[in-house]
Amino acid sequence: MGFNITEKIISRHLVDGKMEPGTEVGLRIDQTLTQDATGTMAYLQFEAMGIDKVQTELSVSYVDHNTLQMGFRNPDDHQYLRTVAAKHGVVFSPAGTGICHQLHLENFAKPGKTLIGSDSHTPTAGGLGSLAMGAGGLSVALAMAGQPYSIPMPKVVKVELSGQLSGWASAKDIILHLLGEMTVKGGVGKVFEFGGEGVKTLTVPERAVITNMGAELGATTSIFPSDENTRAFLKAMGREEDFSELIADDDATYAEVVKINLSELEPLVAQPHMPDRVVTVKSLAGLKVNQSAIGSCTNSSYSDLKTTALILKDQQLPEGVDLMISPGSKQVLKMLASEGFIAPLLDSGARLLECTCGPCIGMGGSPTSAGVSVRTFNRNFEGRSGTQDAKVYLASPQTAAKLALAGEFTDPASWGTPPEKIDFPADIPSIRHLFIFPNEKSAEVEIVRGPNIIPLESFSALSDVISSVVRLKVGDDITTDHILPAGAQITALRSNIPAISEYIFSRVDEEFVSRMKNSENGIILGGENYGQGSSREHAALGPRHLGVVAVIVKSLARIHRANLVNFGILPLVLSDKSDYDKLSEGSSLTIDTTSIVAGGETAATTGEGSTIMVKNDLSEKELAIIKAGGLLNYVGNQ
Repeated sequence: MGFNITEKIISRHLVDGKMEPGTEVGLRIDQTLTQDATGTMAYLQFEAMGIDKVQTELSVSYVDHNTLQMGFRNPDDHQYLRTVAAKHGVVFSPAGTGICHQLHLENFAKPGKTLIGSDSHTPTAGGLGSLAMGAGGLSVALAMAGQPYSIPMPKVVKVELSGQLSGWASAKDIILHLLGEMTVKGGVGKVFEFGGEGVKTLTVPERAVITNMGAELGATTSIFPSDENTRAFLKAMGREEDFSELIADDDATYAEVVKINLSELEPLVAQPHMPDRVVTVKSLAGLKVNQSAIGSCTNSSYSDLKTTALILKDQQLPEGVDLMISPGSKQVLKMLASEGFIAPLLDSGARLLECTCGPCIGMGGSPTSAGVSVRTFNRNFEGRSGTQDAKVYLASPQTAAKLALAGEFTDPASWGTPPEKIDFPADIPSIRHLFIFPNEKSAEVEIVRGPNIIPLESFSALSDVISSVVRLKVGDDITTDHILPAGAQITALRSNIPAISEYIFSRVDEEFVSRMKNSENGIILGGENYGQGSSREHAALGPRHLGVVAVIVKSLARIHRANLVNFGILPLVLSDKSDYDKLSEGSSLTIDTTSIVAGGETAATTGEGSTIMVKNDLSEKELAIIKAGGLLNYVGNQ
C-alpha cells in the first residue's frame, strides 16, 4: 500500500511512535520559525535549557508583530531577539523586512521538510510541500534544542480539486468554501492534503493562501504536492536547488475525500465573527463598507497586490472609505515599485503600510465604531481588529478592492472583466542581504535584556488532589483572543508574564483577574472548541501564573490543548456535555489526580456531593508532563 504526501514526510522524520491515527508520534524537526510576539518567551525557554547552538537545520527569528515600537518595550524585545539569535545560531529578520510566513515561503521553506513555528499560520509553507505546523513557543524551543515534536498521528483528508477558477473567484474562495463546508472544528486531528487535476492550475502563492487559512479549520496542517509549479516558484525565488518532487503514490489511501469543483466557485465572504460563517458576496449586496484592508500573511504576495493595483488603477476611493495595504515583504514591495504598481495604489487614496502584520492583529488600522471592514485576513474574531463592535468580513483581495471602490457590497456580476492571472517578472530582486545570519563570532555576543524581559517563573508539580472553584464559565468557540487579547498595549508585554496576566479574559470578564488573585487556585469551565485561534502560549501561561489548575470543557482546540499541557494545566473534557449546565461560576469541584490515567475517565465531586464525570485524551507522556508541573520541569527531571 502506497503512502500519501503526509505519510511520506512523517515516515522520514519519525523518531518514536507508530503511524496509526490517534497514537502519539515524535517527529524530527528540520526548521523552526518564531515571531516577536511569541519568540521572546520561546528564546527565554531555550536559554533555560543551557544549549549553546540550535540543533535544527535552520531556525529563523522574525520581527513582524510588535513593530510600532511605542515606548521601550518592543524595541528592547527586538534587541534581545537579535542578540540571542546571534548567540545561538539563529537567522534574524529585522522589523519591517516582512511577515514571517511570506518571508519563509520566499526564502527558506523546502518541500519535504518539517517545520514548526510559534504562530498558528505556519502551515503557509505547506503551499510548497513542507509539513509545517503551528505550535506553542515552548514546543518550538525544545525543537531548537533537538527534541522531537510530538503530535497525535493525524488522519489525512484528501481535498480533490477539479476544474479551474474562473471569473472573479480566487484561491481565497477555495478555502472559504472549505471552511463553510467543514466549519472551524472540522479539521481537528486532520491534515488536509490537496490533490486532483485542479492542483496544477494553482501557483504556489495561491496554494499558500489555502494552507495558511487552513489553520482556521482546526487542522494539524494543510499541504500541497511539490510539482513543476513548485519548481517554477523556487526558480523565481533564486533557489531552484531547493526543489524536490513530492507527490502521493498512485495507491495512496485517505481517511476521507472532499471534492471541490473550482469551476463552480464564486466570490465568497466570511461574516462576523467567525471564519466559517461563509456566504456569497452577492447575497450581501447593498451593505455599506467603511473600510477595507488588504495584506496579512494570507494575502500579501506580489500577485495579490499587483492584482489589487490593477483594479485600483485610475480609480479613486469614495469619501468615507478607508483602504489599507500591507505588503508581505520588502521583496514584494520592490517588485511592485520596479513595475510602477505603487503609484496606482497611492493615487486611489489607499494607505500603504509597513511590511508587517499590522491591522490583522489589531496593531493599528482599527475600524470605526460599529464599522464594516472587509479584510483579506484569516480571522474575524470579535474585537480582534481593535474595535469591539466592528463587523469584520473576510474576503479575497479582488473582492476587498472592488467593495472598497463601490463603498458597499455589490454583485460580482457587475464587476466587469477580472485582471489576468499574475506571473512573476523575469527579474526578481533579492532581499536576502537584509537577514542577519549567524557567524563564527557568536561566542563573543552579549545578549542584551531590557527591563521588561522577565525570566519564566518555575511552576510547582500537580497536587494529588485538586480542590478548587469554577472562577469563570464561558460558552462555545472561545478563542485565544478572548483569553488574551492582541493589540499594541497588551502585546508589548509578551516577555513579562506577570504584567500580561493582568489582561487574561479582560474583554470577557473584567473581574476574572481579581477573583483569581483573591483565590488560591481556579478552574475554567468552557464549551465547544475552547482555545481556537492563535498559537499564543501566553493564553496558557497567563492563566497558569494566576493559579488556574484545570480547564474543563466540551472540546478543545489542538494548539491550545498542547499549550495547557506544556504549562501543567489539566485539560479535561466533560463526559456528558449536559453536565455543563449543572455547573456555574462559583461551583466547587474536587478531583483526585492520583486516579487520573491517560485516556481515562475521572470523577469530579461538587460541593453538594454530586459527581461530574470528566475524561482526557492525554498520552502517558503528556500526563507525566502535567504531573511534573509542565514540560520544562519534565525535561529537567529527565
